[in-house]
Amino acid sequence: MNKLNAGHIIYSTPPPPLLPLLAKAKSCYLQWITFYETLPKIHKYTLGQKIDTLFVEVIEAISIATFLSREEKQPWVRLAIRKTDTLKILLMVLWEAKSIDNKKYLALSVKVEEIGKMLGGWSGQLAKQNSPAIKTREK
Repeated sequence: MNKLNAGHIIYSTPPPPLLPLLAKAKSCYLQWITFYETLPKIHKYTLGQKIDTLFVEVIEAISIATFLSREEKQPWVRLAIRKTDTLKILLMVLWEAKSIDNKKYLALSVKVEEIGKMLGGWSGQLAKQNSPAIKTREK
C-alpha cells in the first residue's frame, strides 16, 4: 500500500463495485456537486443546501437498506423514495427560479427520475417477497 499523503491511500486493487442503484445515486450526486458550486448565493445556502442534504440522505438510506435483511429493508427503501420525490420537486423549484439552467436541470432530473424508478422497482419486489401470501406458500 503506497501512501499518497496524510489521509489519502492508493490501493493496488480497485474498490469493489457498488450496486447499480447506489452507483447511479453516487454518480448523480457527484454531478450535483459541480452544479452546487456555481449556484447563486441566494439559493446556494438555502435551497441548494437542502438539495445537497437530500442527496446524501438518499444515498444513506439506500446504503442502509442494502445491508439489512429482506424484512428490514422496506422502511429504508420507502424513505429513499420519499426523499427522492422531494429532491425532484426542489430541483424543479431551483430550475423555475432560474438558479440552474435547462441543461443542468435536465441532466440531474433524468438521473433522479431513474433513481426513483429503480427504488420503485426495488420496493415492489420487496413487497412481493414480504407479502403474507408468499410466506404461507413457503411453509
